[in-house]
Amino acid sequence: MNKNKFFDIQEIKENWKSDLMSGFLVSLIALPLCLGIAGASNFPPIMGVMTAIVGGLVVAWFAGSQLTIKGPAAGLIVIVAGCVDAMGGGDAGWHLTLGVVVVAALIQILLGVFKVAKFADIFPVSAVHGLLAAIGVIIISRQIHLLLGEDPATLKGKEPIELLEMIPHAFTVFNTSIMIIGIVSLVILFLMPMIKISWVKKIPAALVVLIASVFMAKYFHLNDPEFAQLKPLINPGEFHIGMNVDFSGVWSHTFVFVEYIIMFVLIGSLEALLSNKAIDMMDPLRRKADNNKDLVALGSGNAVSGFLGGLPMISEIARSSANVMNGGRTRWANFFHGIFLLLYVVALTPLIKMVPVAALSAMLIYVGLRLASAKEFRHAWALGKDQFVIFFGTMLMCLLTDLLIGVFTGVFLELIIHFVRGMNVKEAFKATLHIDYDDDDVRIKAGSALVFTNLMGVKKHLAELPERKKIIIDVSHAKVVDHTAFETLHHLEEEYRRRGTELHIVGLHEHKRSSDHHHSAAYHPRNKK
Repeated sequence: MNKNKFFDIQEIKENWKSDLMSGFLVSLIALPLCLGIAGASNFPPIMGVMTAIVGGLVVAWFAGSQLTIKGPAAGLIVIVAGCVDAMGGGDAGWHLTLGVVVVAALIQILLGVFKVAKFADIFPVSAVHGLLAAIGVIIISRQIHLLLGEDPATLKGKEPIELLEMIPHAFTVFNTSIMIIGIVSLVILFLMPMIKISWVKKIPAALVVLIASVFMAKYFHLNDPEFAQLKPLINPGEFHIGMNVDFSGVWSHTFVFVEYIIMFVLIGSLEALLSNKAIDMMDPLRRKADNNKDLVALGSGNAVSGFLGGLPMISEIARSSANVMNGGRTRWANFFHGIFLLLYVVALTPLIKMVPVAALSAMLIYVGLRLASAKEFRHAWALGKDQFVIFFGTMLMCLLTDLLIGVFTGVFLELIIHFVRGMNVKEAFKATLHIDYDDDDVRIKAGSALVFTNLMGVKKHLAELPERKKIIIDVSHAKVVDHTAFETLHHLEEEYRRRGTELHIVGLHEHKRSSDHHHSAAYHPRNKK
């Protein structure tokens, strides 16, 4: 397949049926999620759908990845909602936030142009998972109150910890009708994936929730005046093409403007690149995303979306995974998904106005529980106490302060642990590598630490190696080989295998591992301070 040309007639002939069907099925998943994500982000809900439409109709033409679906993501809810509130809230806060989105998008384009996507590797894996877990907890902390039918006015201005503390009280003031809709929606979301019947597995659970919740809303008469204060039905807002952006926040809220630009660029780009990496591993054709090109495409889409009133978008992992599972083969699946969403907005707006907020809250709680699942905590613990400290420390600081401080806390904790284990500052940022060539093999001896902060240099050396049948990385003299290094080398091992090259890591027999997990950090006892 031609990786760089979008309008390839031969490729379209071969794949249009599978891409069209996948785009349709993904659009059914995307519609309710986009509405929920936008509403939770303090944006008009319909603008979440508009964001995904831009992600399909605009970004697909330039995307550097074949199978990812572009659209608003639950992982950015916390940042977007926080920005709207910090900018004054309401419509004014929305318009000012759009200015932040557009400026961040332009920076994202520059990052792609200057090929800095590789810097995603400098963040330790456990800190990234801690960040995602914190986002999950923050989503749940707010949405559970809306699922129970609590007055939204009582939640305004509350921090995540306060919202978590308020949960017991929420169970004493719940609205029975709204709570039933929310609980039934959650049950559908959790039970449907467990059904093994093939035709049932093809039906998106979110679509079933959407339809069932509309019928329940009619049954409970949620549009009656007695429910007016609770605002139980979504108000999608008006879908119209126009310039909604306001850049005056540069002067009126300078510090907030700069702070959220950094968060949009950092967290949004990081999530997008991680999604690309995950989908690359799922691609049946084993294609590799051009991450720099994809950043340019995402930045372009975010700029268009921001001007029109939409949210920042990323390569959304759940919808992208569904695209792979439904047989999507090219970027046209993302394009078709945008077309179908546009048709829904034109034809189904009256139906959208009948959707209960509780149903969308259930979908977001489901997403939040996946981000902060018990499995994530068990995995962090299985990697060793050091990685659990980084994971939990990052999550806790994200909850107590903000996401930016939280993720850098994780970076700081990992560096401190490595310094205590014997690594010095010079080794932290430049790995010492000795490369020996044989006829068919290459042996790379790591003379210092292999850690998240120096992996870019290691990957650069590997990329410059001539083709060989076998690459051996000898870490017998490395003081520290951290979890992120093992994860990165594992992905490289898979990549080289597809190219017909073996990659092996040797020399760990004297190292002490943080746990029995094969990706746990390894420290050389004789180098421990």
